Amino acid sequence: MTEPKRRGPRQAEAERNDRALLRAARQVLADDGAHATVAAIAAAAGVGIGSLYRRYRTKEELFQRLAELSLDSWNQAAERGLAEDDPWEGLASFIVACVEFGQGSLAPIAGTIKVTKEMQAKSDHSDELLAALVARAHEARVLRPDVTVVDISLLIEQFGRSPALDQLRKQGREDLLEAAADAHRRVLAIAVDGLRACHPRPLPGGPPTDRLFTERWTHETG
Repeated sequence: MTEPKRRGPRQAEAERNDRALLRAARQVLADDGAHATVAAIAAAAGVGIGSLYRRYRTKEELFQRLAELSLDSWNQAAERGLAEDDPWEGLASFIVACVEFGQGSLAPIAGTIKVTKEMQAKSDHSDELLAALVARAHEARVLRPDVTVVDISLLIEQFGRSPALDQLRKQGREDLLEAAADAHRRVLAIAVDGLRACHPRPLPGGPPTDRLFTERWTHETG
């Protein structure tokens, strides 16, 4: 039996830098949107621009990697939700996990980067998993019948960020961060509870279609 190879100090440092870059890129994207610069990302990560470009040849490649990791997190949360015995708990825990991860924070780069084959494959799988979660909740009659897969996706995107938390972080108000995080969790719980089948009033308007997502991510060249 062969022993697993131990990581050398350089490899360990490279992995730490990579994790720091990805965390920083997500935060800078949340703050600056599609105008996020490589310099700002490198500065936020505490690494030089050269280190960033040694790992990712272009800003697009970095953003594509972020998108893949986001889809991985989504799929893992969905699989955990499907493993839950209770259909409602499975769906609710999936929504909360996605919001806590910050799903939706990559929305500003929609349409600005090319969707790779890996991204598309992971996205297709995420659609299948969420459809299974929603179908199971509908079959158990715990989810209001007019709620669709796209409704769930949009809810996660809307709650993926907290404007109050973002503003307080920029202001350096450490004394209010915990209260703002608690408030965000409370409002999310209220929204998730609104998905329950016990609510008799129908939702306004027609159900949204997946065009709200697919067409935003269409990358126009030229």
